Amino acid sequence: MPRPNPVPIAAARPKKQHKPSPGTENPVAGKPVSSAVGPVANIRTRRERPCDACRRRKSRCVIHEGAVLCVLCEFHKQECTFVQSPLPRKRKVVDGEKKDSPSAPKKSKSVEPPPLALPTPTITATAPSPPHQSPSGSVHIPHLGETLGLQRRQHSRYIGLSSPFDSLLVGLSHFDARNESPTDLGTLRRVNDHECFIMLPDENTHEYVDEAETLAQVEQCVGGHGPALLELYFRIVHPSFPIIQKHLFIGRYRNGDRSFTPALIAGMYILAVNWWSLDPRLAHLPKPDVARLEAIAMSSLSRSMEKPKLSTVQAGLLLLQRPEADNWSLTTQLVAIGQELGLHLDCSGWSIPLWEGGLRKRIAWALYMQDKWSSLIHGRPSHIFGANWAVQPITDDDFKEEGDGYETRTEESEDEYEENLRGQTLFAEMIGLTQIMAEVMDTFYTQVAIQDFKNAGKNSTQLILQRAKPVQIKLRQWHERLPANVKMNAATKSKFSSLGYLHLAYFATEITLHRRIVQSLAPDHDAYGFFMIRNAAKTRLISAMDFVNRLRPEHLQSFWYFASKINFTLIGTFGSLLWVTAPAQEEAEFYKIRLREYRWTLSVSSNRAQFLDYAVSMLDASRAMLNNLAEKPSLAQQISSAGVPAAPTRNPNGVGFQQNNGDGSPMESQIGESFHGFGSGPNSGVNSLEGSEQGDA
Repeated sequence: MPRPNPVPIAAARPKKQHKPSPGTENPVAGKPVSSAVGPVANIRTRRERPCDACRRRKSRCVIHEGAVLCVLCEFHKQECTFVQSPLPRKRKVVDGEKKDSPSAPKKSKSVEPPPLALPTPTITATAPSPPHQSPSGSVHIPHLGETLGLQRRQHSRYIGLSSPFDSLLVGLSHFDARNESPTDLGTLRRVNDHECFIMLPDENTHEYVDEAETLAQVEQCVGGHGPALLELYFRIVHPSFPIIQKHLFIGRYRNGDRSFTPALIAGMYILAVNWWSLDPRLAHLPKPDVARLEAIAMSSLSRSMEKPKLSTVQAGLLLLQRPEADNWSLTTQLVAIGQELGLHLDCSGWSIPLWEGGLRKRIAWALYMQDKWSSLIHGRPSHIFGANWAVQPITDDDFKEEGDGYETRTEESEDEYEENLRGQTLFAEMIGLTQIMAEVMDTFYTQVAIQDFKNAGKNSTQLILQRAKPVQIKLRQWHERLPANVKMNAATKSKFSSLGYLHLAYFATEITLHRRIVQSLAPDHDAYGFFMIRNAAKTRLISAMDFVNRLRPEHLQSFWYFASKINFTLIGTFGSLLWVTAPAQEEAEFYKIRLREYRWTLSVSSNRAQFLDYAVSMLDASRAMLNNLAEKPSLAQQISSAGVPAAPTRNPNGVGFQQNNGDGSPMESQIGESFHGFGSGPNSGVNSLEGSEQGDA
C-alpha cells in the first residue's frame, strides 16, 4: 500500500496559534527545511544548536514562539534535551560521485569505525523521491512515531468487535490525517475501515521509569562487547530467524539511540554468547555473566508486558530460543500479547508503514511456530486456532528492509547475500512445515481425536490410517517441493548453516504421525498390515538416525530452533517405542543396537552442540525404563507356538517382514481397504515413505 503524503508536523497537535515571525534558515544545518517538516514561514528556530533527538535524525530543530519542545519532539511525544555533544561528521563517497570532485572528502585510514561494526547500509531509491532526502551515504531511519507497534512513548491494544468500543460508534469519531482520534480513555488509531486500536501512554506503567536503568545494567553485563555480540547475532541467528528489522535496528544503534527495549537487546546478547568462543576477538576474554543477564532480561520482559509492543514479543521469542529454555507459560503469555497487538489479523491493507507490515507478519508467524512446536514437545493444547488466524502467507516482500519509500541494501558479499536468501527461504519453509505438523496434532492428539479412536475399538488403526493419508500426502509434497538452496546437500561456503533444524523438524513431524499409528496396533491385527506398518515406521527411524549421523560441523555449531532439543529426543523415543512393541526378540535386539549407536552419535556431536546433552540424558532415562521389559520370544519360538498363523519371514535386506499364505504368495487379500489407501500409490502412505529422504535429506 503506498505511503500517504507526509503530514505537516506543525499541524499534528492542535495548539493555540501564535503570531508568526519571519522564517529563517537553520544556521546549524545551513540547508533549506524540507516540506516534510511543515511550513517554514511561521516558525522561529533555536539558534544555539539542535536538540539531541534532531541531531540524531539529522533534522532541522524548530521551536515555535513560546514553546518548550521543538516540533519534532512534540510530534513524537518525547523529551527535548540538549545534553549530548555534537557527533563527528562522517561522509561516505557513494556511487556516481566523482572521485576527483573537490567536494568529495578523501578517505582517511584513521577514521574511527562506527559504533556497531556491521556493513553500512546504503540507500537505493525505488520510489518517487519525497521532498526531503537523507544526506548521501547516511543511514535512513524511519520515524517510529508513524508505526503502530513500535512507538517510543505509547503502546497499542487491539479493540475487538465485541468490546465496549462498538465499531459503528467508533466510526462516528473524527479521525485526523494520522487516523487518530483522542478520547478520555486514550487515542483511537484506526488502521482500516473496520479495525481499530487504542493508544495508551507508557508513562502510566512501572517499566517506563526503570527502562533506562535496566538497559544500562544490560550493557554493563556484556562489558562493552555489545557491538561484537550484535555482529554475531546478525551473522548467525538473524538470517534463519528474521524477527528483527535489521536496518532499523542498526541505524538506531549507530546513531547513538539506546532507547531499545532492555529485554530485546538482552535476548540478542544471550543468544550471541553461544558463539563467543568462535569469535577471535572474544575467544580469549571471559564470557559475560549469562545468568545475571537472563535474570535482568526476564524481569524486564515481565514489566514490559504492562505496555506491550512488538519488541515485547520479539524479546520473548528470542529468550525462548535459548537451549535451556523450557517455559510453556511464557509462550502462552506471548500468544496473548500477540493477540493484544493484533498479530493474529491480516495487516495487508492497514495504514502503517510497509516495512512494519512485513515485520508484523514475520513476528506473527514466528509466534505461530512457537505455539505449535511448544504444543508438540509438551504434549499440551495449542493456543492458536485456525478460525481466528487471519495472517496471510509470508512472501518475499515481507523480508525487505524498507522505510519511507527507500529500499535499503547492506554492503555484503555475494556469499552473504546468498546466505541471507537461504535463511529467508528456510524461515518460510519452516512455516509451511509447521502448518502440516499442526494438522497432525489436530488430527491425532486432541481430546476429541483420542476419544474417536477409543470409540472405534478394534477399528482404531483403520480409522487412524484413513485420517493419516491426506496429512501424509501434504508432508511428502512439502518435502518434494523444497527449494534446492535449503536441501541438506546444498552447497554453502558459510561456517554456519541452520538447515539442520528444518530437516530435523520434518523427521519429528513424520515420527509424530507414525508414532500414533504404532501405538494403535493391537497384537491381533492382521499380520501383513501389522508388519508393513512397522516396516514403514522402521524406515522412518533409520532415515532420521542416518540424518543425525550426517550432520557436519557447520550444522552442529550453528543456530538451532528451540524445539530441536526435543526433536532429537523424539527420534530416540520413537526407537524405544518400536523396541517395546517389537513382536520378536530379533527385532527388539535390532532397535537396541540402533539406539546404542544413536546415543553415541549424539554424545560425540554434543561437543559442538551442547544442547544435545539433554537428548542423551533422555535416552538414558528411556533405557532405564526398558530394563523392566520382559524378554520377548524369538521368531522361531513364535513359529512353533500353537495357534499362531503362518509366520512372517524377514526380508533379505533385514528390514521388515513378509506374511505368506502358506504357498509363498503375499497375504494382500487380508489388508484392509484403508491400509491400501495409506500405503500404496505414488503420493501416499507407508510404502511411499521409504527412500523419500535418502541422499538429499
